[in-house]
Amino acid sequence: MLHIPVLFDEVMSYMKKDGSTLLDCTLGYAGHSLGFLKQNKNSKLIACDQDDMAIKYSSQKLAGYDTKIYKCNYKDIFDFYSGEPDFILADIGVSSVQLDLNERGFSLKSDFLDMRMDTNNPLDAKTFINECSYDELEKVLKDYASLPHAQKLANKIISARHKSPINSSKQLYEIIGGEKLRGRNVLVATLVFQAIRVHINGELEVLKSFLDKCEQKRFKNTKLLIITFHSLEDKIVKEYFKKWEKNCICDENAIRCTCTKDHSLGKIITKKPIVPSQEEIKLNSRSAPSKLRVFGFDNV
Repeated sequence: MLHIPVLFDEVMSYMKKDGSTLLDCTLGYAGHSLGFLKQNKNSKLIACDQDDMAIKYSSQKLAGYDTKIYKCNYKDIFDFYSGEPDFILADIGVSSVQLDLNERGFSLKSDFLDMRMDTNNPLDAKTFINECSYDELEKVLKDYASLPHAQKLANKIISARHKSPINSSKQLYEIIGGEKLRGRNVLVATLVFQAIRVHINGELEVLKSFLDKCEQKRFKNTKLLIITFHSLEDKIVKEYFKKWEKNCICDENAIRCTCTKDHSLGKIITKKPIVPSQEEIKLNSRSAPSKLRVFGFDNV
């Protein structure tokens, strides 16, 4: 099973510490986690994922190491693990394995239309596309893909489903067409699929919930590494990190500071997001939109 973890060397460079603990919130196929355990002697892995197939595969791959894996959405990991890890990693993209498996329905060429990260989720892409209202579809395309012609696309999809149900990703792709977005080297269909996936999995809401819980934990001496693949996700992470670094939480328009100026949770380690090298993109084109940001709780 081919799985290429993105920004692998960059992630490993921030997680060097023998005898440490990694909380991998999106285990996937264990590319980063295995690298961490091989790099750091006598270290421990706490991990979670909501994909049964990924958990089964990774459990076998990590056999012999000190690991504990939970099945849950990463926003819920602190319901199972209450400790303070040295490192927290959240790679919140869809894995290549998920994208390539026909039955998961993520690919433009799939015979299915699913897109659920957790197959127990009652809402799949097929149900959404065939049952959503026009207004809901247009909003999803605008909010999660920033498509300038979301109205036209929504009309196109709704009109097509009135003629016959849309049962596969192939059908949906044919309805949307193969043109690229003006001014960008990306298919309109790719952005539509991404928007639908983000919506049915609640990806932005999940990310915010996870970051809120990290904030509430007020970790000491913990590095948080987050890899995003969507500009809206990266914006959310950037804004949370900036908020966490601030000492003063007074209104920017206040005449003087009335808080204690000791509200900082730590320090932003990566002032700008780390992006993949051209060499990595050549080897794995899916890594191109990835961005890594790192925050050090308590100035680690």
